[in-house]
Amino acid sequence: MAIEVRIPTILRQYTDGQKAVEGTGDTLAELFADLETRHAGIRARLIDADAGGELRRFVNVYLNDEDVRFLDGVNSKVADGDNVTILPAVAGGMA
Repeated sequence: MAIEVRIPTILRQYTDGQKAVEGTGDTLAELFADLETRHAGIRARLIDADAGGELRRFVNVYLNDEDVRFLDGVNSKVADGDNVTILPAVAGGMA
């Protein structure tokens, strides 16, 4: 069994159009590194290397419907059967 990662439309160019992919790892950081081995470029869209390897500011990640920023961020533990959802933050308003 693996961890299911739901991919938003804007990042599907890295997953050959797939809406969901599977990966492995003990933490989100390890999971994202594993995804990078099969979907080159996706990790750089999620992780900010200049911010010590933390999530990019405008990327929201949910682990089993829990916002990982309120857990342990990229160090949040994951296990087989977990679901990870990646959502880009949306901003806008009236000009």
